[in-house]
Amino acid sequence: MARSADIGGTPLPRPEARPAGESQAASGKRGPIGFIGECWAELKKVEWPGQAQVVQGTVVVIIACIIVGIFLYANDQLWKPVVQKIFLGQ
Repeated sequence: MARSADIGGTPLPRPEARPAGESQAASGKRGPIGFIGECWAELKKVEWPGQAQVVQGTVVVIIACIIVGIFLYANDQLWKPVVQKIFLGQ
C-alpha cells in the first residue's frame, strides 16, 4: 500500500535518530537487570497464539516434513543407480 508521501501527499513525520545507548540512559536502567526488565515488558506485548493455532501450525509443519521427506527419498532412489554406475564404477 502506498504511503501518502509516495502519492504526493504531505510526508509522514519521522522519529529523530538518537545515538546508540541513549534510550538506556534516559530510562535509568542499565546492566542485566534492566535488560531482563525490558525483555519482560516486550514479552507482555506479544499476542500469543491459542491452542488451535498451535495445533494447526504443528500439523502444517509435520505434513510439509513428510512431503519433503518423500521427495528426497524418491530422488535418492532415482539417482542411486546413476551414481553407482558413473561415479563408483559398479
